[in-house]
Amino acid sequence: MLRRPRWLGYLVLAVVFGVVTAGLGAWQWQRHESKVERRAVVEANYGGDPAPVDAVLPVGSDLGAGQRWSRVRATGTYLSAEQHLVRNRPHQGVYGYEVLVPLRLDDGTVLAVDRGWVPNAATAAQLPDVPEAPAGEVTVTGWLLPSEPDLGLDPVGGQLGSVTLDGLAEATGLEPRGAYLVLESEEPPATTRPEQREAPDTGLGAHLAYALQWWLTVPVGVLLVLVMARRQAQDEGLVTRSATTTTPAHGRREKKVRIWDEEDA
Repeated sequence: MLRRPRWLGYLVLAVVFGVVTAGLGAWQWQRHESKVERRAVVEANYGGDPAPVDAVLPVGSDLGAGQRWSRVRATGTYLSAEQHLVRNRPHQGVYGYEVLVPLRLDDGTVLAVDRGWVPNAATAAQLPDVPEAPAGEVTVTGWLLPSEPDLGLDPVGGQLGSVTLDGLAEATGLEPRGAYLVLESEEPPATTRPEQREAPDTGLGAHLAYALQWWLTVPVGVLLVLVMARRQAQDEGLVTRSATTTTPAHGRREKKVRIWDEEDA
């Protein structure tokens, strides 16, 4: 049965279906593992005691994957004239801007600080009101994150498409360190400040369940083909047996027995 071309084609399609579903399961598993690793890093770093920024992010270095959301402290002076707004940033379901301000540290280097989020203005042609950064020396505490990729959007004066340190460097002529700081607090505090960014999401989602579902469907195609082939083979066998029992051997019809033949017997 399965050697027939039609059923061989069905088997090939079933195998392809199994390969695709296995790949989808592996993809969902990788997403699950990625979220597990991310949660482990956040839980290890987010609530830690703040360390000096030089201890986590020395001059000329980049932030390691295991150092994301490291809590640090730095002292310097805001370069408010070089403030840039990062557009199209969501916060609690509303889009607005994140406020990125360079902070010149005591050693002369620059650390980009994300001071928080402000809502859009009434129209797209207007810029929102942004609380001013504190003047003079300030000590900031927050969490370090690596630069975001450049989205390649058209440049707008005083705005960036993402929190890209290369974009900030190009727009200001400064050379910020290899990560930026998500602001938690300032000392002395500003009278008002942009809304603080939300804590990172550590949920794992349903990727594990999706992976298991895809993997459980891997053999379904082959099993379906085997069941259908077996059923057809059974149906063909019944037809053959029925034809054999209803048709006499050598094609001769059975002779009818008449009543008077039975009486003569």
